[in-house]
Amino acid sequence: MRVLAIDYGDARTGVAVSDPLGLLAGETFVITQWDPEKLADQLAQAARDRGAETLVLGLPKNMDGTEGPRAERSRALKALLEARGMNVVLWDERRTTVDAHRILRENGKKEKKHKAVVDAVAAALILEGYLGSLS
Repeated sequence: MRVLAIDYGDARTGVAVSDPLGLLAGETFVITQWDPEKLADQLAQAARDRGAETLVLGLPKNMDGTEGPRAERSRALKALLEARGMNVVLWDERRTTVDAHRILRENGKKEKKHKAVVDAVAAALILEGYLGSLS
């Protein structure tokens, strides 16, 4: 069961794909697309190309658990993906971007040079969290 995780952003959207057994995070990449309809098309195609059965979409929540405008955008993207025949699960992504920055910083990546990579790492963290919840 291959899973594709999504860290939805304004300018870039990070994507991480599991191995075929759905046990480990494997491939990561970034899609640069601002238009939600076009992004949904690209994500659905990426899922189909990789045989992903489930898409895990990060749901940004405030630290107190409430949802704001970014969560509404994620819910809207979920609807667009479902309209394209995708099975989408929302996943609490609190702190994934912060953790992604920390991981990259601890591995010697300079802030200016890793902005695009942060989104892919955040997607991998979403994927790892989701896959871990299945065990």
